[in-house]
Order: sequence, then structure tokens, then C-alpha cells
Amino acid sequence: MSNSDVEFDRNNKLVTSWLFSPLVLGSIRLAIAIYALATLLVALIWPAVRLDEDSGEFFSFFTNLTFIGICAYFFASGVQTIFFALKGREGSTEASYPLKGWPRFLRYLHVLLLTTVTTYPILVTIVFWILLASSETFATTFSSWSNISKHALNAVFALFEIIFTNIAQAPWIDLPVTIVILAMYLGLAYLTKATQGFYHPKKQGAKLAAYIIGILVGHIIVFVVVFGAIKLRERLTKGKGETSGGKGLLTSDTEKRSTEGTNEAV
Repeated sequence: MSNSDVEFDRNNKLVTSWLFSPLVLGSIRLAIAIYALATLLVALIWPAVRLDEDSGEFFSFFTNLTFIGICAYFFASGVQTIFFALKGREGSTEASYPLKGWPRFLRYLHVLLLTTVTTYPILVTIVFWILLASSETFATTFSSWSNISKHALNAVFALFEIIFTNIAQAPWIDLPVTIVILAMYLGLAYLTKATQGFYHPKKQGAKLAAYIIGILVGHIIVFVVVFGAIKLRERLTKGKGETSGGKGLLTSDTEKRSTEGTNEAV
């Protein structure tokens, strides 16, 4: 194992919690992932089969794309956490999990995915309930469940990672990277206009420009608030990992480096 492998998440913050044991944390993450997958499948299939709607529009909505990210992250993190928990049960003296041995690029992608999961869903929830929600939001049982799942529970899942796990603050490089991802999504509007016949960027004019700027500012605010919230959680839960079942979380020799952990992904 190289030095970079050792330094990456040496505190095992990605797979531990100050409140839950790794096995419980991994189980919760996998349960969220399964729920997210079921939600995505139903949201994709049900409208086409029962409501005679075009499911080709599904991937044109940022809400659905971020929910796919939630599903992917919780499956990945859940599996990594379960591996970590089982290795601990076997009595291994070296706390580790598969991600630590992966190439640096893949490790960074995991950390970046985590960053999107703790920021984008919160942004989506705020924008939806302030700007997009209408009388049709709870018009039917299906729309009620779908909107609650994708525009409320999505933020709950993000807050779970922020509050109840030991994840460290996102590296600042993730801020411009996530902004670029948002900018890339804007291009999807024009692709959707050409392929699906909806989204008309030119018709919105100044309103669209203001909306884009608002989303950009909103994302930056959310990123900074989440960064601060994680830092606050670290201070409030300092030293609770071992007593609360956060097996594998090392604290005695690493308190000097408050941002060590996921920040060392690159």
C-alpha cells in the first residue's frame, strides 16, 4: 500500500459515524439506496405504463439526475461501510475498506459524488418548494409520493450524511467542479429542446438569466453552509465516535488536522 493509500481517509471518516456502528451505518445507507432505486424505477415506469406519459423526458430534469446520484452514492458508500464493518468483526488490526486501494481518480470521484449528494439535493428542495411547487404537487397519490420522495426526502438523505456520519468537509476544489457540473446541465436544456420539444431557453430571456444567476449563488451558499455545518458537527461530536460505536475512527493522533479525511482524496 502506497503512502497516498495510507493518507487517504486515514481516520476512516467516510465509513464511520459518531452515533452508529459501521454495520448499522452501512445498513442504513443501503436501505436508502434501495429506496432511492425503487423510487427511480417507479417514477420512470409508472407514468409511461399507467399515465400514458413520455418517460423520455425523465433524464432532462435535474431533480431526477440528482436522485440518481443519491442512489449511486448510498449504494457505493453502503457497500464500502459494510466491508469495513465485516473486516472489523474478523478482528483485523488494519482498519480499511476497498476504496482505499483504488486509483486516486476513482477515490476523488467518490468524494465528489459525496459533495454533490450533500449539496445538490438541498438546492433542489429549496428551488422546488419556493419556485416550482403548485396545486398539482399533491394532486394524486402518485404525485404526492413522488414529490415528497424527490423534493423532501432527498434533502433528508443529504442531512443524514451531514449530521449523523463522520464525513469531513468537502475540499474547496469541489466548489468550482460542482459549478461546472451545473453549467453543463444548462446545455441539456438546448439538447432537450431539440430532442423532446420542451424547454425553450430563448423565450425566457432576462428571467432565465436571473434564474441561472440565482441558482449559482444559491449553490455557493449551500456549499458554504454545509461546509460550516459539518465543521460544527465535528466540534459537537468530538470524541464520541468510540463510545457511540464509531469503530475504526482514529482521533488521538489526528486532532491537529481538522480537515484530514475526505479532503485528502487528491
